[in-house]
Amino acid sequence: MWTGSPAPHLQLRVVLENLMDKLSVLGTPAPTLDMTDEELESEIKRLKKERNAVILAHYYQESEIQDIADFVGDSLQLSQAAAKTPADVIAFCGVHFMAETAKILNPNKIVVIPDMKAGCSLADGCPAPAFEHWLAQYPGHTVVSYINCSAEVKALSDVICTSSNAVKIVKALGDQKIVFAPDRHLGAFVKKQADRPDLVLWEGTCIVHETFSERRLLLLMAQYPEAEVIAHPECHEGILRHAAFIASTSGLIERARTSPKQQFIVATEAGILHKMAQAAPGKLLVPAPPEDESCSCNECPFMRMNTLAKLYLALRDLAPQVDVPEPVRVRALQPIQRMLDMSV
Repeated sequence: MWTGSPAPHLQLRVVLENLMDKLSVLGTPAPTLDMTDEELESEIKRLKKERNAVILAHYYQESEIQDIADFVGDSLQLSQAAAKTPADVIAFCGVHFMAETAKILNPNKIVVIPDMKAGCSLADGCPAPAFEHWLAQYPGHTVVSYINCSAEVKALSDVICTSSNAVKIVKALGDQKIVFAPDRHLGAFVKKQADRPDLVLWEGTCIVHETFSERRLLLLMAQYPEAEVIAHPECHEGILRHAAFIASTSGLIERARTSPKQQFIVATEAGILHKMAQAAPGKLLVPAPPEDESCSCNECPFMRMNTLAKLYLALRDLAPQVDVPEPVRVRALQPIQRMLDMSV
């Protein structure tokens, strides 16, 4: 009988169950509105025009939010869109660090998020005080932080990256000593692709990408022998070793669109399948499964906090607003701007 620590996937299941308990308590309760989805969509469009607002949404949002958004993209694309928008109000349908980034880039604009509790396990797992203490061990290192982090962690960084440009940015830094945070799986991928075995990694992970099961993926691959496995680099090595193509969310969508393959097993948050199906109509898209067959662990619970009703209220009330203290914003802007400059 096994008497040691629980298997990693069982430990993760406990973490996820605890997280869902917290979300049920801490998340903003779903508003009760006597409106149909069609009426909500009509009101959102009216308010958007009235407020001179733009709606930005991540690929992991629910399909109805993606469909009403002015722009849907990955973290880099959304940062670029936020930097360029002439709108007075940005309604950011994503998670908190994304809305923070929009505010850092647009200090004079109102930035609202449908649910202020829509966080991120990567950002939550890298608190700024602990990160600053950890960095003290690596003097002289350039700090490259994945955009999935708080404004305070961005302010401690030298350059920000996303999954679509992390390898490019690390390569561009030449032989500088580098620490990479907060995602260790993306960091391990960058190590290989950039040939930087000396990269120092913060040990953070995404609760969604950590749940994908290699065992169940192999079963799916046997069931769909013609399917190509495509994966996000936040996945662990047990998944990435089977992937024919590894890229950001926008890169995965483009792969499905342009590849002659007709079947894909997709290892990232399942919300991507909505835009992927639109980009690659008629192709079979199979979401990679979590270890636990009884849960929807391949869906981000934070992303699912945003709803049409909450988006309507955010535009109606211009709340909740995301703000960043000015000293933090000024420091965080520099590494974000450096990323945007290096991503042209």
